[in-house]
Amino acid sequence: MVVIGIDAHKRTHTAVIVDANGRQLVTRTCGSTSKDHLALLRWASRHGADRVWALEDCRNMTRRLEQDLLAAGERIVRVPPKLMAHMRDAARTYGKSDPIDALAVARAALREDNLPVAHLDGPDRDVRLLVDHREDLIAERTRAVNRLRWHLHELDADWDPPARSLDRSSNLNRISQRLAGLPGLVARLAAAITERCRQLTIEIDALEAEIKTLTEQLAPTLMAIPGCASLTAAKILGETASILRFRSAAAYARHNGTAPLPVWSSNRTRHRLSRTGNRQLNAALHRIAMTQARCHPPARDLVARRKAGGDGGLEALRVLKRRLSDVVYQALRADLVTRQPVAA
Repeated sequence: MVVIGIDAHKRTHTAVIVDANGRQLVTRTCGSTSKDHLALLRWASRHGADRVWALEDCRNMTRRLEQDLLAAGERIVRVPPKLMAHMRDAARTYGKSDPIDALAVARAALREDNLPVAHLDGPDRDVRLLVDHREDLIAERTRAVNRLRWHLHELDADWDPPARSLDRSSNLNRISQRLAGLPGLVARLAAAITERCRQLTIEIDALEAEIKTLTEQLAPTLMAIPGCASLTAAKILGETASILRFRSAAAYARHNGTAPLPVWSSNRTRHRLSRTGNRQLNAALHRIAMTQARCHPPARDLVARRKAGGDGGLEALRVLKRRLSDVVYQALRADLVTRQPVAA
């Protein structure tokens, strides 16, 4: 068996083939188009039929290559970037180049078991693209609202709309009507920004409705969890990117940062809050936990029991988030089963 390590860039990919002992055999650099990928596959086939492709897990660079290789029936594993740094440190070569990085990817794939296996993107990526686009539009609207507030302050120091009120069409309409009677360049710019805020709000609301419809179709079990509304469920779907990537609920908890980290100090074993993992997923679970701790009786009872046992508020919330991670894991697996067609 040979392993083909890939160091991917926007315009070029560098491949290094190593044998089962990690010895470098050959190296090749090619372009990043589908035609180049086909030539790379023909080149790799001359060096062994039993092969595994190891790609650094940076899917903005490797998505096209993954799609072409998977369409050809190749097996691909994704190597986390942090594993490459240790391989470069232990290598006999110095410096950092594309062949050195590709070799580090290949050797990391040989050393590590249970690396994530690449697969074609499914509907989860559609959800993530919609969520990311909505968040970009919200950030753009926030910048526009900040500029608008400064213009309104310049026109009239007493003109100060309430906080978080400029995402509603009724308030924007009132501002437009008042600006229509004011002369000058500042008023004209403020009117243009007001119209831009209105258009962004329309786009954001349309995206939210589309996300809600798609999420209800893909993850009804997930949305049935108390405190998990459509936008939170969409964030979980998009950031998880297929629950089949995780071999257990514990692996998923480690990925989302809810698994506690063991700390051995002063002859006493304890655990502390993890700051690692996917922070977007962690934030989504945190929102569910905060809602349940306020409104959901089983969660409120759990928090009360932990506090009665000596835990602080943050420690009790950490325990709740860890249990919610298991609930979300099971819900995602249940939704995946109902989504897939049953084999005959």
